[in-house]
Amino acid sequence: MTVNTNKKDLTVIILTYNEALHIERAILSVRTVAQKVIVVDSYSTDHTVSLAQALNAEVLQHPFVNHAQQFQWAIEHANIQSEWVMRMDADEYITDELRNEIKEKLPIQDQDTCGVVLKRQVHFMGQWIKYGGYYPIKLLRIWRTGSAQIEQRWMDEHMVLKRGRAIEFKHDLIDDNLNSLTWWTDKHNAYATREAIDFLNQKYNFLNESENSNDPNSAKHATAKRWYKNNFYNKLPLFLRAFLYFQFRYWIKLGFLDGRKGLVWHFLQGFWYRFLVDAKILQIEWWAKKENQTILKVLQEKYNVHIEKLDTK
Repeated sequence: MTVNTNKKDLTVIILTYNEALHIERAILSVRTVAQKVIVVDSYSTDHTVSLAQALNAEVLQHPFVNHAQQFQWAIEHANIQSEWVMRMDADEYITDELRNEIKEKLPIQDQDTCGVVLKRQVHFMGQWIKYGGYYPIKLLRIWRTGSAQIEQRWMDEHMVLKRGRAIEFKHDLIDDNLNSLTWWTDKHNAYATREAIDFLNQKYNFLNESENSNDPNSAKHATAKRWYKNNFYNKLPLFLRAFLYFQFRYWIKLGFLDGRKGLVWHFLQGFWYRFLVDAKILQIEWWAKKENQTILKVLQEKYNVHIEKLDTK
């Protein structure tokens, strides 16, 4: 039997909010391997929607709560007809080598293979961050339709397989955000709030969040990273752990080999961001004690978190 390796049987889903700087690059990189590109937009105020539509992407719009809920909504409402689905961020793109690998390998997988793990390169100020434990980051990004689910978490959510096994492709996905450092710090400020919620939920258990995988190989890198975070990092004292993590990453994991741009990346992402998470945890708990309120109430009133949309216990 002859296998048609050029068959486009893949739907790519991209979540967006004001991604005019990146969306064309992302769509163009997958257009020759995707049957359909679906952009799920959170009511962008720039030209994201018109740029995506000009490249024949299907655009759906839905209010944003968090990435997990937004992507779950996308899976449920995108009317996916293809055999395979791919998750991609707007500031990511696939290399020519990965594009060819998807074309050649995806159509010939046996039915027991339900997921594909991709290696992600992170670029910062135009430089590939190779050290500090940042390459390769392995993530389940392609799966048979209906064979995977997204963890319902406020932060660090991943796709996990419900059945079958995952294989790993050889070539890389590129994460290269072109925005300014001011934009980057604003984004990580918002991330820090979400990560503080994640930590406080682990401590006080006030939300229902899923992180179950039928196949540990579907997100092995992410699973290992989370295990160390939950069972070691999160048990260390606030603030001290941010300092220790940066030292580990920059010296022991050789982050210094990434040069000056790498210093900026590892310090901001590996120390400043972690310190900010701890500062928000400290403030939220202080507010709750001072005003005799629950953590959920503080998050709702002080951080404008949409508690009514969470799956609370």
